[in-house]
Amino acid sequence: MTTSALSKAREAFVEKMGTQQFQQLFEYLPGIYFFAKDRDSKLMCASQPILERLGVSDEDGIVGTSDYDYFPPQLADNFVKDDRQVMSSGQPLINRMEIWYNEQHLLDWFVTTKLPVTDKDGEVIGLMGLVQSYEGKKESLLPYSHVSDAVDYIREHHCDRISVEDLAQHIGISARQLHRKFRQVFGMSVQDFLSKTRIQAASDALIHQNDGIADIAIKFGFCDQSAFTQQFRKHTGLTPLRFRQHYRTM
Repeated sequence: MTTSALSKAREAFVEKMGTQQFQQLFEYLPGIYFFAKDRDSKLMCASQPILERLGVSDEDGIVGTSDYDYFPPQLADNFVKDDRQVMSSGQPLINRMEIWYNEQHLLDWFVTTKLPVTDKDGEVIGLMGLVQSYEGKKESLLPYSHVSDAVDYIREHHCDRISVEDLAQHIGISARQLHRKFRQVFGMSVQDFLSKTRIQAASDALIHQNDGIADIAIKFGFCDQSAFTQQFRKHTGLTPLRFRQHYRTM
């Protein structure tokens, strides 16, 4: 067969098979979660683990919903902002570090990849993506051992008062080198990563623990409740009190 004939045979095969069977493949890839959205960032399909994370019983229940139905507004804003970037540029977004829901429905670090979806005419009609846990992706995501050491230290000691200088000294490089490596790998500063990790842990505590907000602020390394509230609102769009009230009723 000629190259043209082979190409037509492949297209006919894929058209007959449809996309549903491709999607089923993701159910058998451990630790990898698949989703697809339309041009308005409305969810069109998702693999079973995502449905479980979002508390949806079947795929029909997720169709037409958005990140704003499941996540704090500030997190949803970031997800949709990335969606718009991928769809407007037509370029994939690879290995973006984001806070997402883990198996226990707690916020944790995950790695997301998004690619544009086009129709037969090449027009972008949405996007598809994969989500994988930070731990499952760590070896390939962190080509710099110093960055890996710093991330592990932050995740284990986020309740402590950690300065960038102290962290850099702990892993044996300068603060400037550490900042540069974090920008290269994560697209954010060391301080932003530390703040988001603390906010993620504090979010879980607000929902699942009965400690006062001032106590949670001190517990997770903030100097006082005011500083905690300011940072929490910056990252989630809500005050700690409003966040607790809203997500405890869900």
